[in-house]
Amino acid sequence: MMEIKAKTKKWGNSIGILIPKEAIRKENIKPDQEITVLISSKPKTTGKDIFGKWKFKKPVEQLMREVDKDFDVGF
Repeated sequence: MMEIKAKTKKWGNSIGILIPKEAIRKENIKPDQEITVLISSKPKTTGKDIFGKWKFKKPVEQLMREVDKDFDVGF
């Protein structure tokens, strides 16, 4: 099993996807073969993805140290 990203394309009254040839080779997919496709229209986003897109005036490590210091209540 492998995960691929594909763009949908209009085919008549339907929408289809193209399977990249690398996936066809790896999974040994043949014409007229029944396959299972898992569909997810929302990309999985991690905190790292979000922080990687933001621009900070200070390095993230410094901001995290400052937050830790502010919330250190001495438990």
